[in-house]
Amino acid sequence: MAKRNTIEVQGTAICIISQPEGDYISLTDMVRNFDGGGALIEQWLKNKDTVLFLGVWERINNPGFNSLEFEGIKSEAGRNSFFLSAKKWIQLTGAKGLIASAGRYGGTYAHSDIALEFGSWLSPEFKLYLIKEFQRLKEDENRRLSLAWNLNRTLSKLNYRIHTDAIKLHLVPAEVSAAQAAITYANEADILNVALFGQTAREWRDRNPQADGNMRDYATVEQLLVLANIESMNAELIHMGLTQGERLKRLNEIAIRQMQVLTSTAEIKKLK
Repeated sequence: MAKRNTIEVQGTAICIISQPEGDYISLTDMVRNFDGGGALIEQWLKNKDTVLFLGVWERINNPGFNSLEFEGIKSEAGRNSFFLSAKKWIQLTGAKGLIASAGRYGGTYAHSDIALEFGSWLSPEFKLYLIKEFQRLKEDENRRLSLAWNLNRTLSKLNYRIHTDAIKLHLVPAEVSAAQAAITYANEADILNVALFGQTAREWRDRNPQADGNMRDYATVEQLLVLANIESMNAELIHMGLTQGERLKRLNEIAIRQMQVLTSTAEIKKLK
């Protein structure tokens, strides 16, 4: 499944779609604040050097590229009457480096190799800022895939089993439907979310409509470690018979105290 992210380059929000074939950057977003707007994409595609570059990229990366059709396009490129859109390029050659789509996230997208080339054509300065923000995004993704992050995420999931068992034993009545029981589990999960993140799962989703996964997938290593701790603690507080309000207050105090040890003062102010 493709993942969507957004970066900001010189005040312009640019969508990036990550899929197995690579990262595709929205050319439509890139030209949004340039004079000419979307027409600049077709103007760039009309350029003979652009056609040559696209052809080389496809030959290297796309075994299904129609080289015969490409030769015809190449011979016409540069003429006054020559016209080439992303959609036409894809239909004629079976190209994989460009994507032309409709709908909410529609527009023209290009593989990051090609998008950076387009950025150079638009503005060298814009390209440099684009590279900087794109690299920052990839570094952030790599951090999330790091061994430490995955280890703490696994620990959190294991502790959550202890947490749900305590809910089932003490908070879920015997004679309820599976749907009713799920409501109780979701409410208790949000006790942990509010105690640590200061918001419920739904509030996070409303604030991050384009994000994949949930807020815990975007948590730091320190937050995941504290989450694992307060899951176990909440299970014990449930066994002790404390009310939901009492447990939330205690868990929040514990989360703040532990985050004070693990992170900077600035992060604690956000948590409070």
